Amino acid sequence: MTGPGARPHFGDRLAAAVTARHSQIVLGLDPDPARLWPGAGDAAAGAGHTRTPAGAAAAAVEAHCRAVLDAVADVVVAVKPQLACFERLGAPGRAALGRVTEHAQAAGLLVLADAKRGDIDVSALAYAQSLLGTTATPFGEVAGLGADAMTASPYMGTDTIAPLLRTARAVGAGVIVLVRTSNPGAADFEDLELASGGTVWEEVARRVDALGEPGPESGLSDVGAVVGATAPQHVARLRAIMPSTPFLLPGVGAQGGRVEDLAPAFAPGPAGGLITASRSIVRAHEADGASADPAAAARAEAERLRAVAWGLA
Repeated sequence: MTGPGARPHFGDRLAAAVTARHSQIVLGLDPDPARLWPGAGDAAAGAGHTRTPAGAAAAAVEAHCRAVLDAVADVVVAVKPQLACFERLGAPGRAALGRVTEHAQAAGLLVLADAKRGDIDVSALAYAQSLLGTTATPFGEVAGLGADAMTASPYMGTDTIAPLLRTARAVGAGVIVLVRTSNPGAADFEDLELASGGTVWEEVARRVDALGEPGPESGLSDVGAVVGATAPQHVARLRAIMPSTPFLLPGVGAQGGRVEDLAPAFAPGPAGGLITASRSIVRAHEADGASADPAAAARAEAERLRAVAWGLA
């Protein structure tokens, strides 16, 4: 299902990366320009092309993200940049996102673009080209972000996911669909009972399972599911519905989720569950006082999470 020169199937690439790194930890990057690691602002001050507020903020955010990646790159398997945190800085922010993506991939990490896109087919195709593929123009091909996967919202229907999947499969990328999310408001709609029986999230899970294609080597699907670690009571049921789907498990740490409660996610093997941690890694030094080394604290927390998760797989 991939085009000429494309990377291997996303599920196979994910499984191979998890095995090689002995890690299921995904570093979330949600940079706040007002809360960066020490020294990030120096990068902005020293960059002559960043005289605008947007340019200076983007340079500082990029320096911060590079420092975090350098501290934990060999402990994690992937990075999940929250696109809104970069896009709010305008064109310089998008450019910084591109360079952070390149830096992560150069370190051997998968990049999961946290975009949560969902729209009609024409718009969905444009989102997919922007984040995963390329755009053909009369002036030549325009490269997108080049992420290894992107998150997507299914709530306008499966026809909005189809263009994302076509683009993803052509380049060996994946699509990770919101199923049962980690926020408290997930219960407002996702937990609603259907007249036909079951909940909204159970029906979405069935559709996700049907959309996926298994990797020829790993058996893991190229369509993943966002499954909140803050509602661990649902994980076993979701795994029963989606036996070969990789679960992206946000909500560990700052949101209150615990790795120890997520064992059913790993039923397909170590790569069946990806533990996302953002603030608990990036801000680990804040718990140790003003003199703590951010890089050392981040690495220690990432190593701790890796050991706990690997023990469950």
